[in-house]
Amino acid sequence: MIDVAVLARRAVVAGAVLSGLSAATTIVNARTLRALQRPDGDVDASVVVCIPARNEAPRLPNLLRDLRDQTQCRRLRVIVLDDGSTDGTFDAAASVIGSDPRFLLVRSESDPPAGWTGKAAACRTLGELAFAEPTDCIAFVDADVRLDTSAVAAAVAELRSSRAALVSPWPRQETGTLAEALVQPLLSFSWMSTLPILAANASSMPSTVVACGQFLMFDAAAYRSIDGHNCVASSPTEDLDIARALRRSGERTVLVSGGGFVRCRMYDGWSAVRAGYTRWLWSAYGGPARSTAVLGTVSLAYLAPPLAAVFGAGTTRAWGIGGYLAAVAARVVSARAESGAETSLLRTTIVSTAHPLSVAIYGALTVNSLRRHRNGSTSWKGRPLL
Repeated sequence: MIDVAVLARRAVVAGAVLSGLSAATTIVNARTLRALQRPDGDVDASVVVCIPARNEAPRLPNLLRDLRDQTQCRRLRVIVLDDGSTDGTFDAAASVIGSDPRFLLVRSESDPPAGWTGKAAACRTLGELAFAEPTDCIAFVDADVRLDTSAVAAAVAELRSSRAALVSPWPRQETGTLAEALVQPLLSFSWMSTLPILAANASSMPSTVVACGQFLMFDAAAYRSIDGHNCVASSPTEDLDIARALRRSGERTVLVSGGGFVRCRMYDGWSAVRAGYTRWLWSAYGGPARSTAVLGTVSLAYLAPPLAAVFGAGTTRAWGIGGYLAAVAARVVSARAESGAETSLLRTTIVSTAHPLSVAIYGALTVNSLRRHRNGSTSWKGRPLL
């Protein structure tokens, strides 16, 4: 006969151990993760920054002003692609760019080719425009990103000093609503709590890649050697997959902290969060079977302990409390590593206590993404995704 109480206690103990290990990994990563540094002088490289923009009129002008004010990067070009916007993105960009010769603004009215996602197709077009002139480095920056005046130079300096083909400076993820505050911190938490970044950065294994498409700085020759975004034409997570393609070709990719230099408010409100995560979560773990395994492990680590802390008794409850507190500590450390002192510790701690709710929302978003992909109803910014 199966003793349910014994099985439940064992599950809680296993979950608490997993939660403790994730906290330990997070602490190690927070102490060892390299961060962008302001260069001592100008960087000696020609750099082109490429910006795909679709319906970004409220956000794009801020990024363009940031790029207009960049320092320590004397040979900088910026190319903006208005990708079929219907909200005045082109005019908003033109009003900021003016007659600055470093900027090129182009418009595309065509839909992505069959088998291509909109962003990958836009990035391919931008890459072709970038290589119309010789360039040493090529960066892709999302329109909702904000940059410190030395961000581009700092990323180039890190690219050169690390001898990498790609540097991904992880942006500080800004939030403005409760839904964003619950979900967005899971982006950095997901890798900080599971993957030793020092080892991952030194590894050539594609499976240990971490990259954020909000800001990617490539060595131009390495980017061209893998045929640029052509190699990730249909990927909903083109940032991760292009980094994996580089590693498969023998190149090195590096993740660093971009806090203080790069920040981004990725989504605005629950509707945008739900649509954004639904777009790509179906592909995050390689299919329904792996997604189920991941969600099962996450539930064991981050849902079983708090449930035991509330409803358990004796030793089971003690393990549950320990596992829950370890998860909260990991969330706080992860958030502080991403944002530093720029975010209130009190606010971070309060949000982190809702970690079980964050995990439950993430699980629901994953299930919804898998369902939408299966029935062919996934879309993004008015375009269907295969």
